Amino acid sequence: MIQSLAALVRRVDGWIETALHWDRRAVHRIADLPFLRRCARMFITATYLGDGYLWGGLGLGLILFGGTADRIYVLIGVAITIVNMAVFRLLKVLIGRMRPIHDLPRLRSRVVDGYSFPSGHATTSFGLAWVVARSYPILWVQVAIFVVAATISFSRVYVREHYPLDVLGGAILGSLISFFLYPPLAGIFL
Repeated sequence: MIQSLAALVRRVDGWIETALHWDRRAVHRIADLPFLRRCARMFITATYLGDGYLWGGLGLGLILFGGTADRIYVLIGVAITIVNMAVFRLLKVLIGRMRPIHDLPRLRSRVVDGYSFPSGHATTSFGLAWVVARSYPILWVQVAIFVVAATISFSRVYVREHYPLDVLGGAILGSLISFFLYPPLAGIFL
C-alpha cells in the first residue's frame, strides 16, 4: 500500500514537473513570436488597463449613467473582486512561484509583487467578465467581455510577468469564485 502510494506521488510529481517545464518554455516562445510583436502596443495597453482602469471605468460609467440595477451589479462586482483579490494574494504567498521576469527581460517596468501563481489580472478579469456576462445576458456583451478578459490575461504572458499556467489558473479561480458568489449576492441585493 505504501509503495503504491509512493509510486503515485512520484508519477504526479513527474506530471507537475512536465507541466512546469512546458510552462517555462511557452513563456519564452510566446514572448518571441514575430507576429505577436506587431501587437506589442495592444498587449502592453491591455496589461495597463487590466491594472483596474478598465474595470473601474466600466463601474464608474454604470454608476453615473446606469439605473438602479446597474449600480447593484457594480456593487456585486466590487464584492466579488474583493474576494478574488484576497484569495489570489493568499495563494500567491502560499505557493510562492516566482515570476518569469527573473529569467527574461520584461516589457513593463511596474511589478506589484514577485509572485506569479495565480495571475491577479486573470483572476479579477475573468471574475468580472463572469459578473458582466451574468448581469447582462446579451450575446455580444458576453462575447466582448470575455474577449477583453482573455486579451488582458494573455497580455500578462506576453509582457513576461506570468507563465501561461498562472493565467489559466487565475481565469479558473476568478470564474469559480464568481460562479459561487454571484447567486447569493444577487439574492441579497436584487
